[in-house]
Amino acid sequence: MTESVSAAFVAVKEAIFDRALLPTLYAAGLMAFEETAEEWLDFALFGALTVLVSIAVCLPLERVRPAERHDNDRGPIRTDITYTLLSRLGLTPLFAFVLLRPIEAAWAASLARAGLIPPTLETFFPPLREAPLLAFLAYVVVLDFAEYWRHRLQHQLGWWWALHSLHHAQRRMTFWTDDRNHLFDDIIAGLWFALVATLIGVPPGQFPLLVLVMRVAESLSHANVRLEFGRIGRYLLVSPQYHRVHHALDHAEGRYARVYGCNFAVLLPLWDVLFGTARFTRDYPATGDLSGSDRLARGSWFGTQVEGAKRFARTLFRRR
Repeated sequence: MTESVSAAFVAVKEAIFDRALLPTLYAAGLMAFEETAEEWLDFALFGALTVLVSIAVCLPLERVRPAERHDNDRGPIRTDITYTLLSRLGLTPLFAFVLLRPIEAAWAASLARAGLIPPTLETFFPPLREAPLLAFLAYVVVLDFAEYWRHRLQHQLGWWWALHSLHHAQRRMTFWTDDRNHLFDDIIAGLWFALVATLIGVPPGQFPLLVLVMRVAESLSHANVRLEFGRIGRYLLVSPQYHRVHHALDHAEGRYARVYGCNFAVLLPLWDVLFGTARFTRDYPATGDLSGSDRLARGSWFGTQVEGAKRFARTLFRRR
C-alpha cells in the first residue's frame, strides 16, 4: 500500500511539473531554477496531502460530535483556514527549503570532510535494523519528546510566548487551528524539528511519513469534537479533549497559569505525566487567551501576523 501511495504521489508530481511548472519557468526565462522548483513542489504537494488527510479524519468528527456550536461569525475560522493553506502549501514549505536545505547540506559536508557517518538510532540500538516498524515508532517517540520541550519553552520564555500567543488567541478552535502560528514561530519550530531529526539520523524515506503522522495527530488534537480515549487511552495518546484543556481560558493564574501550563504533549501524554504537567479532566472548556488584543484573536492572516510581531517587539523592548 505504501508503495502504491508513493507511486501515485510521484505520478501527480511529475504531471504537474511537466505540464504546468516547467512551461511556466521556460516562459519566464527561469530555467536555472528548475531543480529548486521541483524540490519545492515536493514540499507543497506533501503539504496538500497532509491537509486532505486531516480533512478526511477531522471534518466528519466535527460535524457529528462538536464540542461547541460556533455562531455565524466564522471569520476567525476562515483566518485559520488561510493559515493552514499558506503554511502547508506556500510560506512554510518555501522557508523550510530556503533555510533548512543549506544547513542540511553544510552538516552533511562537514561530516564527510571529517570522515564520519551520521549516527542513527539503529547505530545505538542495532536490533532496530531488523524491525523497521519498531524503528519508526522509536523515531516518533524521540521526536515527540523534543516537541514536548519545545512546546513548554514556547510558554515559559516571554519572547517566545509573545509569538506563540497568536496560536492561543483563537476562541473558536477547529482542526484548522493547528497551523495558526506566527511565521517566526513556525520557522523556529521547523528548525527545531529538523535539527532533532538530523541529529538522530531519521532516514529520508521515513521523514515524510513521520511528518504526516504528527501533523494529522496535531490537527485531530485541535478539532472541535467531543472525543476522549477513555481511562487507559488518555495516557497513551493526546485526544481533542486533553489538548482543549491546554487551550482553556482559565489558564490565567495558579498552578495552570500560562507560564507553567499543562498538557503540552503533542502525541504522547506520557511526557506530561512524567514531568508533572498533566491535567486530566472530563471538561470541554472555553478556549482562548485574554492577555492579547481582540485583533490577535479575530484579525485576518496579515492583521494577526502584524499584531503578533508588535507583541514580540514590545516584549523584547520591555526586557531591555
